[in-house]
Amino acid sequence: MDKDKELSKLKKKILKFNKNFPKKNLVFADGNKNSQVMIIGEAPGKTEDKLKKPFVGRAGKLLDELLNCIHLDRTKVYITNVVNYRPDKNRKPTPEEINEFKKLLFKHIEIISPKCILLLGATAAAAVLNHIGPLSEVRGKWKNIKIINSYFDILTTFHPAFLLRQPARKKSTLEDLHEFKRKLSS
Repeated sequence: MDKDKELSKLKKKILKFNKNFPKKNLVFADGNKNSQVMIIGEAPGKTEDKLKKPFVGRAGKLLDELLNCIHLDRTKVYITNVVNYRPDKNRKPTPEEINEFKKLLFKHIEIISPKCILLLGATAAAAVLNHIGPLSEVRGKWKNIKIINSYFDILTTFHPAFLLRQPARKKSTLEDLHEFKRKLSS
């Protein structure tokens, strides 16, 4: 598969959703398209919308710090979001928005074809795992699920924006990341 060509086609499909997010920029992805690691967050924030890159605001800086703890950085991972446009007033994406983007997200996963996927927060868990309920039910637990035609190992942890509000949860997130690294190394 020609990843550049497929990613370009996917980007064009996602651009069509711009009409639902007036005056917002497409925030497609960042990092290494050949990575064994794909990280999926919720949706862009104000800084991400401005710079057109995921996880470049305060939550992104924290994500970088957390990844450094397991010897990963942006050059070694691939990062995207469930929804590729910033929702108004920095609100959580609606179930309708998540469903609109879900098929495109799954195509994104198929193109990158990572060894392991790290989901950040409840929105990513809802979109990828169809999980409705407390994040604690899936956080830190490996799932192996079929997306389109392939199976992927997926681990869910807290979103860095949540950790900015609840710093005591960083310890749990670091435990999850070390578990993620172990699986990646096996």
